[in-house]
Amino acid sequence: MSTATQKTESPAPPPAKGSSSVGTLLLESVRSNMRQYGMLVALALIIVIFQIWSDDILLRPGNVTSLVQQNGYILILAIGMMIVIIAGHIDLSVGSLVAFIGAAAGAMMIKHDMPWGLAVVLCLLLGAVAGAWQGFWIAYIGIPSFIVTLAGMLAFRGGTQILLDGQSLSPFPDGFEKLSTGFIPEMGPYTQYHNPTMVIGLVVCAAAVWQEWRGRQQRAAYELEVVPLGLFFVKCAAIVAAVMAFTMTLSSWHGAPYGLLVLAGLFVIFSFVMRNTVVGRHVYALGGNQPAAKLSGVRDKRVTFLVFVNMGVLAALAGLVFAARLGSATPSAGLNFELEAIAAAFIGGASASGGVGTVLGAIIGGLVLGVLNNGMSLVGIGTDYQQVIKGLVLLAAVGFDVWNKRKVGS
Repeated sequence: MSTATQKTESPAPPPAKGSSSVGTLLLESVRSNMRQYGMLVALALIIVIFQIWSDDILLRPGNVTSLVQQNGYILILAIGMMIVIIAGHIDLSVGSLVAFIGAAAGAMMIKHDMPWGLAVVLCLLLGAVAGAWQGFWIAYIGIPSFIVTLAGMLAFRGGTQILLDGQSLSPFPDGFEKLSTGFIPEMGPYTQYHNPTMVIGLVVCAAAVWQEWRGRQQRAAYELEVVPLGLFFVKCAAIVAAVMAFTMTLSSWHGAPYGLLVLAGLFVIFSFVMRNTVVGRHVYALGGNQPAAKLSGVRDKRVTFLVFVNMGVLAALAGLVFAARLGSATPSAGLNFELEAIAAAFIGGASASGGVGTVLGAIIGGLVLGVLNNGMSLVGIGTDYQQVIKGLVLLAAVGFDVWNKRKVGS
């Protein structure tokens, strides 16, 4: 009996590293950054909807500048709150601390004629002391952050009433008020756009493209998959287009406000710290799994203490920016600011269980709330309905996070 040799098909060779299809790479990128991409899409949709609904008022240069100035202090708080939540804690005292620092600044500058530069430094130090006080009870005594910061919320609000004696203090020095309401002075020849702002925008574009290229090179060096070069150029072109559109909008008005420069500096610093430093990685490890982090050598008490010191400094800075914009120190300052900051962090991708979140996400979440507030005011939606809508947005963001985790887990 003759035996026929069966012809077997040899298995297809595995694809070479870096040769995955564009669709696969896009899908993996979207999966790994689901919350952040989702909020970017949501922010874009909200902008488009209110731009049409408000008869093109939303993106007018004057309104964009006002949007930046009105939400600068919330975005500052959101950065600090995001780090606190990543570490697995919460801070309910930041709104009251904003008011307390504003009252302290008013007492120093208006009552005692202290130079505003010195007063700013002392207020930042006062914020650090307040954060250290709360961080001590949380990190070294072991009292839950919810209880400690709730006590701080009451204490700082009471301290504000004591400093101001129930009355407002005004006016602040002009130099101090420009921290929030001032603009970069014009320089160079006359053009249709604000020259220094255009230069800053070009520098930001160059830095963003370089950062993207550097990240691509690092992934390639570790033999990780990278997106095709054509898709990489499309991504860089989109980033440049978005930055330059924003830059030209500001440049066609009065230019970039000082508050935007402060916020940009904080974004760069804290993005670097959370991504590229040991303490930043320890914050993520501590929030993700505290027992494992301790066994790995993370000094959990020290990290927690520093997180709350940082939050105190940022709350003090937000208090100074808010007081400068308002032009006075008032007992009611900072009401519900802690809720806005917490909402911005969760909308921007923070996880209620800790260990997840980015500084960019905090900015995106704050902008979602800011555009919602501004857009609903422009179209005449009442404050009562605004609160309902913002609550539903927050619930949807957190619900999406829970759904996404369950889907990944399954």
